[in-house]
Amino acid sequence: MAATFYNLNSEAGLKKLNEYLVTRSYITGYQASKDDITVYAAISSVPSSEYTNVSRWYFHIDALLRISGVSGDGKGVTVEGFAPVVEEASEAPATNDAKADAEEDDDDDVDLFGEETEEEKQAAEARAASVKASGKKKESGKSSVLLDVKPWDDETDMAKLEEAVRSVVLEGLTWGASKLVAVGYGIKKLQIMMTIVDDLVSIDDLIEERLTAEPANEYIQSCDIVAFNKICTTQLRIQGT
Repeated sequence: MAATFYNLNSEAGLKKLNEYLVTRSYITGYQASKDDITVYAAISSVPSSEYTNVSRWYFHIDALLRISGVSGDGKGVTVEGFAPVVEEASEAPATNDAKADAEEDDDDDVDLFGEETEEEKQAAEARAASVKASGKKKESGKSSVLLDVKPWDDETDMAKLEEAVRSVVLEGLTWGASKLVAVGYGIKKLQIMMTIVDDLVSIDDLIEERLTAEPANEYIQSCDIVAFNKICTTQLRIQGT
């Protein structure tokens, strides 16, 4: 069953998640999955030890992401305020029905055997364009991506590196939580979450043309995708307190 959580950066949200994890090792199922990554990404900082179960789960997922990554598909999870579900689709049928009713009324006055007027042609083209645009909007999905950004050496200013990453602004790209992770020999890498609209953002282009190109490559040596997961919109609401 899918699950929904609310504002995991608030006390109420963390308390609810803590209660949810009392009898669970993972968000859904019996192994780490995309659902765990979605919830992990929605928590902007390391949770307080006050939330025992959340803290235990958080550090476990953090360790898995560093060592081997997470490959389970999960059952679907939504975090309100982090990756909201688009609700436009539910309104579309009513709009289409209204248009259909109006068109049926207009048909009473139309000469079915006459030539189509210029106004009718323009109206038909406008309707077709509207339906096409609406269809594209509904089909556009989102993905959650966890990225490793590596510096040149231990002397690289990591604050400047993160500033260079977040300075990349694209339509459909939202930067999320980040943290520094020790690699060895005094070197740290930046691990950062982002949410992308699949139809608008190409991860390969983002890395090759923006993050590892000038001027960002003054600080960034390379980037690796740690996890790439589609955001599932199937949900079962667990009422928040």
